[in-house]
Amino acid sequence: MLRSLAVLAVCLAVSACAHTPAPRQGPLRIATWNMEHLSEDGAQGCKPRADADYDRMRAYADRLGADVVAFEEVESIKAAARVFDPGKYQLIIEDRPAGDHFPCGGQAGRRLTRQAVGFAVRRGLAFDRAPDLAALALGNPNLRSGVDITVKPRGRAPVRLLAVHLKSGCFNGLNGEACQTLRRQIPVLEAWIDARAAEPLRFAVLGDFNRRLARKDDPLWADLDDGQPANADLTLAEGVATPRCDPRFKEFIDHIVLDARATRDLAGFQELTYAPADGHPSDHCPIMALLN
Repeated sequence: MLRSLAVLAVCLAVSACAHTPAPRQGPLRIATWNMEHLSEDGAQGCKPRADADYDRMRAYADRLGADVVAFEEVESIKAAARVFDPGKYQLIIEDRPAGDHFPCGGQAGRRLTRQAVGFAVRRGLAFDRAPDLAALALGNPNLRSGVDITVKPRGRAPVRLLAVHLKSGCFNGLNGEACQTLRRQIPVLEAWIDARAAEPLRFAVLGDFNRRLARKDDPLWADLDDGQPANADLTLAEGVATPRCDPRFKEFIDHIVLDARATRDLAGFQELTYAPADGHPSDHCPIMALLN
C-alpha cells in the first residue's frame, strides 16, 4: 500500500505522469470533482473561462489520473469533454434537463447554465449504467438526480458508484429552508444505500454533499451511517484528513462514502490541490480514494 501511495504522490506532483496511461494493476482510483459552473462556452454561465482555463483544467484531470471521476456542475457532455479527453474517457451525464436559468449574481447579462452530475470513466474500464436516481431531485427541476453505474475492472471485483450533488446551503445544523430540502434528500439516499447494502456488490457514494459530514455527531451522517443492513456501516474515505484546497475551509463537503466492503479495500485518499500560479480553476479541488 505504501508503494502505491508513493507512486500516486509522484504522479500528482510530476506533469510527466499526465500522459501515461493508467496501469491495469494496482488500486482502482475513484474521484469526485465539482467543476464550478463548467459550461460549453466560457462566455456563457456563471464562471467566465477562456480556452486557456479549460486547458488548465484538462491538465489537472490528466494529473489526477483517476479511473473514474464523478463530476458536478457540468452543463453537458460537450462541456465535460473540454476537460476530460474523450480519447481517454467515456462521458455520461444525468438525464435530467436544465432547470431555471437564474441570473448570475453580480454578473450582468450572464445566466446560470445547466448544473448536472455525471461520470468520466477511463476507456478500457467496463461499466453498466442503471437508471438515474431521479427521486433525489424531489420533483424539483433545479435539484440534481444521482447517476448510478457499476464499474467492472478486469480481474477485480466490481464496484457500484452513485454520483450525487445535494442541496447547497445546509453545511451544518438543521435550520433554514435549505436544510429542510436536504433533510428530504437524505432518506432517498439512505434508501438507495440500504438497498445496495443488501446486495452482493461493494459500493460508494461520491460527490458534493454540501455537508460537513465528518463533524462530530452530525445528525444527517448518523441517519446515513446507521449500520442497517450490516454493509451500510459507512466510512468517509478522507478519514481524519482535512482539506487543503482553500485555507478558508477546514472541513470537506465533497466526500467519497464507502460501504463496509469497500472500506476494507481502501488503500489511500488524496486531494489534488491547485498550484498558486493557476489560481482556482474551480472552487472545489478533486479528491480521490484508492480501492484494492
